[in-house]
Amino acid sequence: MYGSMFLLLFVLALGHVQANKTVVFTMCVPEIYWQECVDMMQESAREGIPMYCTSGRDRYDCIDKVGKKEADVVAVDPEDMYLAAKSQLAKDAGYNVIEQVRTKEEPDAPYRYEAVAVIHKDLNISNVQGLQGLKSCHTGVGRNVGYKIPITKLTAMGVLQNINNPEYSARENELRALSTFFKKGCLVGTWSPDPLIHQRLKETYSNMCALCEKPEVCDYPDIYSGYEGALRCLAHNGGDVAWTKVIYVKRFFGLPVGVSPALPSNENPADFRYFCPDGSKVPIDATTKPCTWAARPWQGYMTNGNVRDVNVMQQELTELGRLGETEKAKWWKDLMLLNEKTIAVAAPPVAPEEHLRNAKYMDVIERNSGAPERNARWCVWSEAAFEKCQALAKAAFSRDVRPRVECLREQNEASCLTAVRDNGADLVVLDGGSVIEAIQQYNLQPIISETYGNGTTEFGERAAIAVIKKGSNINNLADLRGKRSCHSGYKGDFAGWSAPVYTLKKYNLIKSEEEISKFFPASCAPGAREDSKLCQLCVGNMASNDDRVKQATKCKPTEAEAYKGGLGALKCLTTGNGDVAFLSAPSLLQSLHGTNSESSASGSDYMLICPNSGLATPENWLQCNLGLEPPRVVLSSAAKTANALEELIHGVLASSSLYGKNQDLLRLFGSWGGQSNLIFKDEATGLVSVENTWDKWEAWKATRDNYKYL
Repeated sequence: MYGSMFLLLFVLALGHVQANKTVVFTMCVPEIYWQECVDMMQESAREGIPMYCTSGRDRYDCIDKVGKKEADVVAVDPEDMYLAAKSQLAKDAGYNVIEQVRTKEEPDAPYRYEAVAVIHKDLNISNVQGLQGLKSCHTGVGRNVGYKIPITKLTAMGVLQNINNPEYSARENELRALSTFFKKGCLVGTWSPDPLIHQRLKETYSNMCALCEKPEVCDYPDIYSGYEGALRCLAHNGGDVAWTKVIYVKRFFGLPVGVSPALPSNENPADFRYFCPDGSKVPIDATTKPCTWAARPWQGYMTNGNVRDVNVMQQELTELGRLGETEKAKWWKDLMLLNEKTIAVAAPPVAPEEHLRNAKYMDVIERNSGAPERNARWCVWSEAAFEKCQALAKAAFSRDVRPRVECLREQNEASCLTAVRDNGADLVVLDGGSVIEAIQQYNLQPIISETYGNGTTEFGERAAIAVIKKGSNINNLADLRGKRSCHSGYKGDFAGWSAPVYTLKKYNLIKSEEEISKFFPASCAPGAREDSKLCQLCVGNMASNDDRVKQATKCKPTEAEAYKGGLGALKCLTTGNGDVAFLSAPSLLQSLHGTNSESSASGSDYMLICPNSGLATPENWLQCNLGLEPPRVVLSSAAKTANALEELIHGVLASSSLYGKNQDLLRLFGSWGGQSNLIFKDEATGLVSVENTWDKWEAWKATRDNYKYL
């Protein structure tokens, strides 16, 4: 996709190689950061630091590329190191963490932070069992030192009991164990991404909110939450034990931290002690080494076994970090995971698994508080969807999503529906138009639906719209004859193809789908036959200066085609290549409301063509559209218990919450390996639980049947 640009920058880098006899290494970066990578290559080449770039779909893909020796290095979190350690490629890849992202305040610290338990000095306790019945102060739900680490370690010691009860979800088992073990606590945050589950959990285990500033809210901001807040809860709000970081203990009590001197504090460290896993107590002062429960390893840069010149790479990464900081470059933060408080520090190469075990962090990642034998079994019926599901299963587990995802592949949709009905699988994703049949014929139950942001109804339906430039001589559908059209996609794309074809047929402007290429003398409908009129307006990879690259990517149904998708169709219109664009309302509103950095247009620049007659402004998309496309829906068996369904809902929503916000880690939404709409629709931005008041299933079936013209 970016071949010619790669070549140009690689030549620049090679010039410096010959001049400085420096080795050129290749860094893999997520695609969404590609432009930043281009900037990095240009700036680093000028400074004689020839770091070459290649892009992966996301960080998961980059780890894979480094393992396959298609790239030399990737910036990673500890959870990514876990993926490398547990990957099937790991044995042959020879992964090593060779440089670490450390803080300027503690550049020599072996870990990013260390988890400790702090108690009052006079607390009569001599072993971990003595914690039972005490009042506990936590940083927040789902966080490392205040939640994951104490749960993991106390469970391993046999202190937290019955944490794998199959009656409850993994999250509820943990909350239930804490609520039973401790008398009171402060554990703020979102206990479940599903609002109803969240509310029920907080009502059921309300004693874990009793020590908070606002127990009835039990959420951020709260003066007794976070690293320092947990200590404040201990010192001033009746807490008996606080779970936090060593560095915050030192700051709280005015002790020196790394290279930072001691600062005045009103708190007296002599009144408190570190409580150790073996039941002993350690003074809190400037000289005594704290006893820790576990540590979070530093982020770092991971290579493969092909990299022999480790010292050279370390030097280049360090220099690259300094350059990025000097330039205050965006790539410095997104590609190198650095900021004003951190630096890249060379460290002895270490295998990622050893790096995690040294910090006693491996079991923190691997903890599973659900029923050990019960996974969330996703059923799909294509090889590409199966591969995406497997990537989700590995990545989500590494980042604390439970229950663990398991992927099953059947021959077709009907086989998956049968598998869920017969308890051979737990989850299946269907287009909204097929939900009613799954309910009636397979006893399935819709539990989750896609969301798309602005431009959708309360049920997640996306409006298909026909967009023209304001001031155009087009006033109705009939005026489109002989005009040039831009489509977000081809067959299978509701807004870009199905809806305009259906509407033009409905109003007797065409008689069949085939006539659309006569109605519009020139179009861009990515995915159509390349030598047809439907591809005439497509431009391929506009970022390339190589005509062969442009031709090879022209009209492809991937991001390589600049006019692909809703934003692409809009670009086709705004650049003057087309007279009308067929896309979804969310795509238009995303562009108009500033979430698309490439757009400088406003709503006043466009009008919508209404099917019945006349025009409307973009804000009136609900009254002026070519149809409402149902979202995709996740279903499970209606025979499952309420607790089992709740566990599945929590796990799926946790995945979408994580990866919807962090597309660089794993692209849950969007094209995958050049294929569109795998498992979820590309345009989806998140997921939401389905309420029992939803009644659109019959209407969505009618939409499917009406718009299914083939």
